[in-house]
Amino acid sequence: MEIYGYIASVFIGVSLGLIGGGGSILTLPVLVYLFGVDAFLATEYSLFIVGVSSIVGSASYFKKGLVNFKTAFVFGLPSIVSIFLTRKYLLPLIPDDIFSLGNLIVTKNLFLLLIFAGLMIIASYKMIQKQVEITTETNHSENHKTLLAAGEGSIVGVFTGLVGAGGGFMIIPALVNLLKIPMKVAIGTSLVIISFNSLIGFFSTFNAMKIQWNLLGTISAIAIGGILIGTQLSKKIDGKKLKPAFGWFILVMGIYIIIKELFL
Repeated sequence: MEIYGYIASVFIGVSLGLIGGGGSILTLPVLVYLFGVDAFLATEYSLFIVGVSSIVGSASYFKKGLVNFKTAFVFGLPSIVSIFLTRKYLLPLIPDDIFSLGNLIVTKNLFLLLIFAGLMIIASYKMIQKQVEITTETNHSENHKTLLAAGEGSIVGVFTGLVGAGGGFMIIPALVNLLKIPMKVAIGTSLVIISFNSLIGFFSTFNAMKIQWNLLGTISAIAIGGILIGTQLSKKIDGKKLKPAFGWFILVMGIYIIIKELFL
């Protein structure tokens, strides 16, 4: 199964480079189902893979002046705080066996996978919905928009801390909708936010875990190759047109995880 995992790792990067998000949605299932990594440890690996890949991906956007660092700070700071608190204090509080329902024992790993599957379904809706919904005008004041963006940054941080998802599918609509940032700038800014969020989340707790650095380094290198490919493809292909198809794929994956973990 590992060969399929390495192939899938390419698409983690391609997704990030092409549409500015979605890579982390692929990373956890790839690690758990193709590489056999424990779900809790996979959240840690996912943070590193997505973080390193996003740094590389954001470089080309930075060179083109397509990164808004002020916005990255407004959105990213609350997110970073949430990630640190979630991984440092909330995750350790979750017991290995949470509760049982008949013959079903809800373990920590199962709980994280179910949260992740729900996140995938939400992400799929965000990707499938028509672009006009993302660019709808609102009447919020600038201060209100900033507060809303910071609040959503905090929410993204909690999910990133819990399941290792970068949250690009939530970040980009927030940047475009609330702060009226052009899509290309939103993608570049999203990659910067994701990179900081993910790497800070990883380094806040990695000392407490046994990291397979060879595996992690190999997957990260392949994902970086993918993001370089995705960045080049973004010059020729409109990532927005691919989002709905990718959204349907994510929806199927989310439903598959729920069925597999609960019924198979």
